[in-house]
Amino acid sequence: MSDKILVSACLLGRPVRYNRSAKALAHPALERWQREGRIISICPELTAGFSVPRPPAEIAAGQSGEAVLSDGVRVIEATGADVTERYVAGARAALDLARQHGCQFALLIDGSPSCGSGFIYDGAFAGHRHVGAGVTAALLRQHEIEVFTETEIDALQIRLPQASGGLPAYPP
Repeated sequence: MSDKILVSACLLGRPVRYNRSAKALAHPALERWQREGRIISICPELTAGFSVPRPPAEIAAGQSGEAVLSDGVRVIEATGADVTERYVAGARAALDLARQHGCQFALLIDGSPSCGSGFIYDGAFAGHRHVGAGVTAALLRQHEIEVFTETEIDALQIRLPQASGGLPAYPP
Protein backbone atom coordinates (compact mmCIF):
# COMPACT_ATOMS: atom_id res chain seq x y z
CA MET A 1 0.00 0.00 0.00
CA SER A 2 1.35 3.42 -0.88
CA ASP A 3 -1.61 5.70 -0.21
CA LYS A 4 -0.34 8.82 1.54
CA ILE A 5 -2.40 10.51 4.24
CA LEU A 6 -2.25 14.21 5.07
CA VAL A 7 -2.26 14.49 8.89
CA SER A 8 -2.54 17.46 11.25
CA ALA A 9 0.86 17.95 12.89
CA CYS A 10 -0.74 18.33 16.33
CA LEU A 11 -2.14 14.80 16.04
CA LEU A 12 1.43 13.59 15.60
CA GLY A 13 2.42 15.14 18.92
CA ARG A 14 3.86 18.41 17.65
CA PRO A 15 3.03 21.38 19.93
CA VAL A 16 1.78 23.61 17.11
CA ARG A 17 -1.70 24.53 18.34
CA TYR A 18 -2.48 28.14 19.20
CA ASN A 19 -1.67 27.51 22.89
CA ARG A 20 1.58 25.56 22.32
CA SER A 21 -0.15 22.23 22.86
CA ALA A 22 -0.47 19.07 20.82
CA LYS A 23 -3.35 16.63 20.63
CA ALA A 24 -1.29 13.52 20.05
CA LEU A 25 -3.35 10.64 18.75
CA ALA A 26 -2.24 7.24 20.01
CA HIS A 27 -3.65 4.64 17.64
CA PRO A 28 -2.05 1.50 16.19
CA ALA A 29 -3.09 2.44 12.64
CA LEU A 30 -1.43 5.85 12.87
CA GLU A 31 1.73 4.29 14.26
CA ARG A 32 1.73 1.72 11.43
CA TRP A 33 1.21 4.39 8.77
CA GLN A 34 4.12 6.34 10.22
CA ARG A 35 6.38 3.26 10.06
CA GLU A 36 5.25 2.69 6.46
CA GLY A 37 6.15 6.28 5.49
CA ARG A 38 2.57 7.12 4.52
CA ILE A 39 2.10 10.20 6.71
CA ILE A 40 2.43 13.70 5.28
CA SER A 41 2.37 16.12 8.20
CA ILE A 42 1.10 19.70 8.06
CA CYS A 43 -0.07 22.52 10.27
CA PRO A 44 -1.84 24.91 7.90
CA GLU A 45 -1.53 27.80 10.38
CA LEU A 46 2.25 27.45 10.71
CA THR A 47 2.57 27.05 6.96
CA ALA A 48 0.72 30.35 6.59
CA GLY A 49 3.18 32.11 8.89
CA PHE A 50 1.41 32.07 12.25
CA SER A 51 3.54 31.69 15.36
CA VAL A 52 3.18 29.49 18.40
CA PRO A 53 1.59 30.61 20.60
CA ARG A 54 -0.97 32.75 18.80
CA PRO A 55 -4.38 34.14 19.70
CA PRO A 56 -7.26 31.71 19.18
CA ALA A 57 -9.28 32.28 16.02
CA GLU A 58 -12.80 31.33 14.96
CA ILE A 59 -14.85 31.62 11.81
CA ALA A 60 -17.25 34.53 12.25
CA ALA A 61 -21.02 34.51 12.54
CA GLY A 62 -21.50 30.79 13.10
CA GLN A 63 -20.38 30.05 9.54
CA SER A 64 -17.85 27.52 8.29
CA GLY A 65 -14.90 27.13 5.95
CA GLU A 66 -17.03 26.82 2.82
CA ALA A 67 -18.42 30.32 3.47
CA VAL A 68 -14.92 31.68 4.02
CA LEU A 69 -13.85 30.30 0.65
CA SER A 70 -16.91 31.39 -1.32
CA ASP A 71 -18.90 34.08 0.47
CA GLY A 72 -16.36 36.39 2.07
CA VAL A 73 -16.99 35.25 5.65
CA ARG A 74 -14.02 36.15 7.85
CA VAL A 75 -11.76 34.30 10.27
CA ILE A 76 -11.21 36.51 13.31
CA GLU A 77 -8.77 36.21 16.21
CA ALA A 78 -9.93 36.74 19.79
CA THR A 79 -8.06 40.07 19.57
CA GLY A 80 -10.38 41.17 16.76
CA ALA A 81 -7.71 40.86 14.05
CA ASP A 82 -8.91 39.59 10.67
CA VAL A 83 -6.71 36.62 9.73
CA THR A 84 -8.81 35.29 6.87
CA GLU A 85 -6.15 35.59 4.17
CA ARG A 86 -3.64 33.62 6.22
CA TYR A 87 -6.15 30.84 6.86
CA VAL A 88 -6.92 30.64 3.15
CA ALA A 89 -3.19 30.63 2.36
CA GLY A 90 -2.65 27.77 4.84
CA ALA A 91 -5.51 25.83 3.27
CA ARG A 92 -4.03 26.30 -0.20
CA ALA A 93 -0.62 25.15 1.05
CA ALA A 94 -2.22 22.03 2.54
CA LEU A 95 -3.99 21.30 -0.74
CA ASP A 96 -0.75 21.78 -2.68
CA LEU A 97 1.09 19.43 -0.33
CA ALA A 98 -1.66 16.83 -0.58
CA ARG A 99 -1.58 16.99 -4.37
CA GLN A 100 2.22 16.84 -4.46
CA HIS A 101 2.14 13.58 -2.50
CA GLY A 102 -0.98 12.13 -4.10
CA CYS A 103 -2.97 12.17 -0.86
CA GLN A 104 -6.58 11.10 -1.30
CA PHE A 105 -7.21 11.23 2.44
CA ALA A 106 -6.65 13.62 5.33
CA LEU A 107 -6.80 13.02 9.07
CA LEU A 108 -7.35 16.40 10.70
CA ILE A 109 -7.95 17.65 14.24
CA ASP A 110 -11.58 18.54 14.85
CA GLY A 111 -12.67 21.93 16.18
CA SER A 112 -9.96 23.96 14.46
CA PRO A 113 -10.87 26.89 12.18
CA SER A 114 -8.46 25.28 9.71
CA CYS A 115 -8.70 21.55 10.22
CA GLY A 116 -12.08 20.98 11.86
CA SER A 117 -14.32 18.80 9.74
CA GLY A 118 -17.03 17.60 12.10
CA PHE A 119 -17.38 20.67 14.29
CA ILE A 120 -15.91 24.14 14.69
CA TYR A 121 -16.55 26.99 17.11
CA ASP A 122 -19.21 29.60 16.35
CA GLY A 123 -17.15 32.79 16.26
CA ALA A 124 -18.30 34.16 19.62
CA PHE A 125 -15.25 32.87 21.57
CA ALA A 126 -17.61 31.45 24.19
CA GLY A 127 -16.81 27.76 23.65
CA HIS A 128 -19.95 27.04 21.62
CA ARG A 129 -19.55 24.47 18.86
CA HIS A 130 -21.58 23.78 15.76
CA VAL A 131 -21.45 21.34 12.87
CA GLY A 132 -19.11 22.67 10.22
CA ALA A 133 -15.70 22.54 8.61
CA GLY A 134 -12.63 24.71 8.90
CA VAL A 135 -11.06 26.40 5.89
CA THR A 136 -8.51 23.67 5.13
CA ALA A 137 -10.98 20.82 5.55
CA ALA A 138 -13.47 22.61 3.28
CA LEU A 139 -10.89 23.25 0.56
CA LEU A 140 -9.62 19.66 0.64
CA ARG A 141 -13.17 18.35 0.31
CA GLN A 142 -13.83 20.71 -2.61
CA HIS A 143 -10.92 18.97 -4.33
CA GLU A 144 -12.19 15.46 -3.57
CA ILE A 145 -9.81 14.64 -0.75
CA GLU A 146 -11.68 12.68 1.90
CA VAL A 147 -11.33 14.28 5.33
CA PHE A 148 -11.60 12.36 8.60
CA THR A 149 -11.50 13.60 12.19
CA GLU A 150 -9.29 11.99 14.81
CA THR A 151 -12.36 10.16 16.13
CA GLU A 152 -12.92 8.64 12.68
CA ILE A 153 -9.53 6.96 12.33
CA ASP A 154 -11.11 3.50 12.32
CA ALA A 155 -13.31 4.52 9.37
CA LEU A 156 -10.23 5.86 7.57
CA GLN A 157 -8.42 2.60 8.25
CA ILE A 158 -11.26 0.74 6.53
CA ARG A 159 -11.55 3.27 3.69
CA LEU A 160 -7.87 3.19 2.64
CA PRO A 161 -7.83 -0.30 1.09
CA GLN A 162 -11.26 0.27 -0.46
CA ALA A 163 -9.86 3.25 -2.36
CA SER A 164 -7.05 1.05 -3.65
CA GLY A 165 -9.48 -1.64 -4.74
CA GLY A 166 -8.18 -4.13 -2.19
CA LEU A 167 -9.30 -5.73 1.01
CA PRO A 168 -8.27 -4.41 4.41
CA ALA A 169 -4.70 -5.46 5.13
CA TYR A 170 -5.22 -5.25 8.86
CA PRO A 171 -8.26 -5.69 11.04
CA PRO A 172 -9.89 -2.33 11.87
